[in-house]
Amino acid sequence: MSSSSKKDSCEFLPGDTFVADSSLLVVSDLSRKYSDKPDSDGLKSISFSVNKNEITAIIGKSGSGKSTLLRLIYGLFEPDAGEVRFEGWRVIGPADKLIPGHPSMRMVSQHFDDLNTFANVYDNVASQLSNEDLDLKEKQTLLTLKRLRIDHLKNQRINDLSGGEKQRVAIARALITQPKMLLMDEPFNQIDAAFRDELQRDLKEIVEETDLSVILVSHDPSEVLGMANQLVILKDGALVAFGDPVALYNNPPSKYIARMLAKSNILSADQAKFLNVQQEGDHFAIHPEWIKVRASKRGRFEVKMVLFRGFYEELIIHNPQLSLRVYHMKHGQLKRGDRVNCQILKSSSISISLK
Repeated sequence: MSSSSKKDSCEFLPGDTFVADSSLLVVSDLSRKYSDKPDSDGLKSISFSVNKNEITAIIGKSGSGKSTLLRLIYGLFEPDAGEVRFEGWRVIGPADKLIPGHPSMRMVSQHFDDLNTFANVYDNVASQLSNEDLDLKEKQTLLTLKRLRIDHLKNQRINDLSGGEKQRVAIARALITQPKMLLMDEPFNQIDAAFRDELQRDLKEIVEETDLSVILVSHDPSEVLGMANQLVILKDGALVAFGDPVALYNNPPSKYIARMLAKSNILSADQAKFLNVQQEGDHFAIHPEWIKVRASKRGRFEVKMVLFRGFYEELIIHNPQLSLRVYHMKHGQLKRGDRVNCQILKSSSISISLK
């Protein structure tokens, strides 16, 4: 790669070496402590890669290091060990850069910190482009507003918008400069369900139609299961799983992941035998939708709770041996105190680790 092509494709430090890789972004053995104490929480040897035109979701419980990882990827934090490489070049952190943040990336926070709340939507977005070509600036701004479905709000002040509308403005403001990667920290945190689903579809469509790649942080796996190409799952600062959402949902490698992705029932070997689950292993995950219940006066379980969830009911059934969470599609058939028997769908249990 020539010196000029280096400068055109990515920023780099003198003496840094290019590492060829088919992935757009590579995170290698990344670590960062939150304090100088040896036993402090932090990120521990995180490694994964992100491909072009994909959506990667970083999920995990609060305090697992999700936002810290996102800021390390962008170059806002300096790692204690390891590195992040974008298009083969190391991402420069604040120790080597006066204004941190990678030029080919844009980051959208959950608090909309970058928005000028007293300016209108159009000016907030257009301000990211230069005035060299005013016709092009107007065209690009209106196109970006339309793509995010907020062109009808162009004359509205930011202060007069809802949380969901502000989020779309923040994303439009980031995308108008045509970055190669968009980083989003809890993008659906202040948006109700209807706006969230629509925004997810729009983001997925933008990724499919452009060269954009997205990495987003979420505390709620249900927000990202339908839109992410891959999941990065953290626990206490460590990477516990990385891969395809469907594969991880259907075959969770641990109790932590099974509970996080599917609210799964975790059973010991003895409890599994009680349900006639015959597999090798000490512990098993059985997702609530893998259990069928049928009312019976002599049923082995009692219904302890019925929760309305829209198109299905969530049941908690119980006996002295175990309690189970079950998704039941037939409304109003069962009530608290009813006796039921349950059937595990064939091959619908997974031997897991309790980590």
